[in-house]
Amino acid sequence: MRQILQRKPGHISCCMAVEVRLPAFEGPLDLLLHLIEKNQVDIYDIPIYEITQQYLACLDEWNKKNMEIASEFIVMAATLINIKVRMLLPVPKEDEEEEDPREELVRRLLEYKRYKEAAAQFREKIPDPSFLWM
Repeated sequence: MRQILQRKPGHISCCMAVEVRLPAFEGPLDLLLHLIEKNQVDIYDIPIYEITQQYLACLDEWNKKNMEIASEFIVMAATLINIKVRMLLPVPKEDEEEEDPREELVRRLLEYKRYKEAAAQFREKIPDPSFLWM
């Protein structure tokens, strides 16, 4: 069962800039996709520093509320930090053709987004899934 974070009056969440109820996220890619869309960032040019800071702030906020943070979210945070570090390191001259460290993350995000959109379309076409099992 997913938990919905309840907002305190006058409290600004790490994930939202206004007073709202924080949505429940299906997993780390869902939170990451939410942050990318909220910041209106091109998914192919993710500003890793800003997104990582916001992602870690969300995890910290959940931790302060004594919510159990799934290991998947922590693994994604480590992945974001790893990408950030790789982007800061100088590229050796013999490795000029090295791929963008964000490339694998972008691929995973695009795949997740396609599945999420397909599931939404499926829910629209079949509003009552219990009907399928009759």
